[in-house]
Amino acid sequence: MTNQLLTPTEIRELASKLDLKPTKKLGQNFVTDQNTVEKIVRTSKVSKDSIVLEVGPGLGSLTLALLATGAKVFAVEIDQRLAELLPITAKAKGFSGDQLEVINKDALEITTHEVKNPNILVANLPYNVSVPVIIHILETFPSIENYLVMVQSEVADRLAASPGSRTYGSPSVKLQWYGEVSKAGSVSRSVFWPVPNVDSDLVQITRKKDVDQSIRKELFAVVDAAFSQRRKMLRSALSSMCAGSEKASEILESAQIDPQLRGEALNVDDYVRLTYAMKKSGITINSTRS
Repeated sequence: MTNQLLTPTEIRELASKLDLKPTKKLGQNFVTDQNTVEKIVRTSKVSKDSIVLEVGPGLGSLTLALLATGAKVFAVEIDQRLAELLPITAKAKGFSGDQLEVINKDALEITTHEVKNPNILVANLPYNVSVPVIIHILETFPSIENYLVMVQSEVADRLAASPGSRTYGSPSVKLQWYGEVSKAGSVSRSVFWPVPNVDSDLVQITRKKDVDQSIRKELFAVVDAAFSQRRKMLRSALSSMCAGSEKASEILESAQIDPQLRGEALNVDDYVRLTYAMKKSGITINSTRS
């Protein structure tokens, strides 16, 4: 596989060809180490039968390693210059045109019209959009069963956090509602060009099959309210949603949850149970975020 992958020299040559100066705004830190991209592909369990949605292919380091498995790859790239160069790079490395489809679009706007029935997501995501992108993909593509995302270590800690921990928050609950979330390895900052100021981790998500999608917006609104003021007890945090703390306490108790607990004490099942209890009580749950 090695001769089909990009070397650090080739990566810099491609960037120079485009007169590309990687921007922090787009999170453009390109992986230059072949061992790292091979490790990511192995961890993702991509095979020749896979249909992969790759977000943030950049100059193509990881894309080529995915193609080398024989998989079909849909690569979503927001930078037009990179999107136009990627098929040329893949062809120069010996891959057929029908194996790769590049979509020049913001990942937050991608739909099932552009990508048909993917079953694996592999992504290298910048800090500022990582959580919204992951949640958008989870919502939009129920056909994807396995997710492997590379994010800053700080973000990985939040996504895989357990109830009661300092890093546990609304992103933790939302992702863990969709699937089983775990860390799958670390990635040193030294394998990127330019070298970022932080290390990264791989996060694996395996989608659950028995999730009641009909309560998603209401559940997420309850979660957002519970974490909006972390120091507040749940009866206070949910008071505006429940027309007062007394009613909030009543609903929490009906869901077998102590009203004096704080949001970070509840696990996903607790939040699901609470959402159903609020609906049963006739509370209109208005979602402010997706």
